[in-house]
Amino acid sequence: MYRVRTFSLLLVFILAMLLLTACDPEAASTVYLEANFAQLDQPAGADNPMSFVVEPGTPARTIAENLQAAGLIKDARLFEAYVRTYGLANQLEAGEFTLSPAMTPVEIAEALQHALAPGILVTIPEGWRYEQVAEYLSANTPISGEEYDILAADAALHAERYPFLADLPAGTSLEGYLYPDSYQLDAENPTAAHLIDRQLREFAERVAPAYTAAREAETTDYSLHQLLTLASIVEREAVIPAERPTIAGVYHNRLVQDMKLEADPTVQYAMGFQADSGQWWKTPVFIEEYQSVISPYNTYLNPGLPPGPIASPGLSSIEAVLNPEQHDFLFFVATPDGDGAHVFSRTFQEHLKNVQRYRGQ
Repeated sequence: MYRVRTFSLLLVFILAMLLLTACDPEAASTVYLEANFAQLDQPAGADNPMSFVVEPGTPARTIAENLQAAGLIKDARLFEAYVRTYGLANQLEAGEFTLSPAMTPVEIAEALQHALAPGILVTIPEGWRYEQVAEYLSANTPISGEEYDILAADAALHAERYPFLADLPAGTSLEGYLYPDSYQLDAENPTAAHLIDRQLREFAERVAPAYTAAREAETTDYSLHQLLTLASIVEREAVIPAERPTIAGVYHNRLVQDMKLEADPTVQYAMGFQADSGQWWKTPVFIEEYQSVISPYNTYLNPGLPPGPIASPGLSSIEAVLNPEQHDFLFFVATPDGDGAHVFSRTFQEHLKNVQRYRGQ
């Protein structure tokens, strides 16, 4: 008899809750919030800052669902219940926000009430050296190129926050680690430090996991620094995206056979800025300059990889080095068509014929 009465009371409670939900959604939200209140102090995951956009007119329920889909919260219903119960649903602003799964739902609700001010867009192309970026910033943005140059020149300044920089030799710059992409920065106070931090964070999120996976799968023997060094050369050599794995395969083959890389971009990097032509990458490089530019970066004079990256490689060039095309090519030469295509050869004799054919040398 007692069990029947208990079951009846439970059934009455469930029916009452269903009726309450149908008649008064706000009251139902309050009940759900009270039942799960402790979860409001629980973040959804590890620290992984990301951009989150709320379009004008987006209702609280949709915002909550989008937050859950992005992995920023675990329970969209609880988040909606919280903002409705506390009168915040209409205070959530439209705009762009920087949020993280390490934030609690309460912290995210607070952040969504303060949209970022309209920012400035800074685009860093793949294949630029950091001094080139600094020059661009000074000429085209309110960001100090001089400050960017100083901060990028010493990786040790950033090693505490980014462990992948910790093992670099003293005096190493951030060349190759400053991920090239488009970045939205605060229009009121855009700083070089903020831009570099964004680039290093993007590197940590996009490049480091790909490298770690390759090491765990034992598909590469390169250190991270070696990987970026070779990828930066591939980035400067490849014009047609489809050729990146092929070019990476050529350099891999040459390294395996203890041949010098003889990569023109390394000579250009060693030559630095050309004041007479205003070029950071001297074009053309003449044959006599291959031997006269004395630098550890000149791969016509020095065997193996240069001391470090010569530019910022994009993810596709990095992946090309992690997964080079399997072939037996050892040489390539650009065709004169102007489309960036190359012709590849297996022997030096074949290469000489291609040079004669396409360059008339």
